[in-house]
Amino acid sequence: MGTVAILGVFVADTAYRAARMPKMGETVMGTSFALGPGGKGSNQAVACARLGARTHMISKLGQDDFARLALDTWAEAGVTPHVEQRADSYTGAAFIFVDDATGDNAIVVSPGAAALISAADIDAHAALIQSSDVFVTQLEQPMDAAMRGLEIARAAGVTTILNPAPAADLPDGMLALCDYVTPNETEVEALTGIAVHTEADAERACAALKELGVKTPIVTMGAQGAYLDGHGLVPAVDAGPVVETTGAGDAFNGALAAALSEKRTSAEAVRYGCATAGLSVTKAGTAPSMPTREQVDALLS
Repeated sequence: MGTVAILGVFVADTAYRAARMPKMGETVMGTSFALGPGGKGSNQAVACARLGARTHMISKLGQDDFARLALDTWAEAGVTPHVEQRADSYTGAAFIFVDDATGDNAIVVSPGAAALISAADIDAHAALIQSSDVFVTQLEQPMDAAMRGLEIARAAGVTTILNPAPAADLPDGMLALCDYVTPNETEVEALTGIAVHTEADAERACAALKELGVKTPIVTMGAQGAYLDGHGLVPAVDAGPVVETTGAGDAFNGALAAALSEKRTSAEAVRYGCATAGLSVTKAGTAPSMPTREQVDALLS
């Protein structure tokens, strides 16, 4: 088992299913509601830990019921938390609309206390990052904190993964700190200006990311799979009917980190990520849909 440190956000997911998204000023009737654990960093940590990696989560929470949900979720999955709980803020929350017919989703995230994570907070966890095999971050917490985490990891020779979600303008030099960058089609277009629909598009986008300093770009392409630079398209793994796509990208990233922490090759790690994502979309929810190592191994065998 390898060790993975993840900097990111926990939010309580409030998921609403309906036939369509309401227009501004309109109310529509929903078909179901669910409250559960979410946040890209937290979801990735749960996915990673369920696959057997020693997983550490760096974040901030409030002192409220949603914080208890976070701590319980991490305890159940085997994630070790490194968090400060702030009485002057709140634990993050997300509004998730899920299309009843397709399982596709639209999300609004309010990170709460996690928006207060600073570069100084990351310096306080430098020893943890330096002792890990893989460091992972995203863009839901402040950018300077993500940048500082990547700097510490890169200086220590730790494998770095940036999941550039949600799409945002990145500071100069950030991509050059990344061994792996894992945008989806929307995010890679924001980074490179290249719209990705086909394998050839993904190849061009990866070339553009390499020019920006990324060592190994990976473009996740939903039902098509994931394009790994220098290897080509790794096909999606069909694990059954799609129930909900929320969290599929997080499943992929958590599995990628777990596999790389075990010194698997990039191609093996991407295939492992595709299988984990394939299983995750067969269940509703985000963290609750993350599969176990035994389930992923059985699917791949």
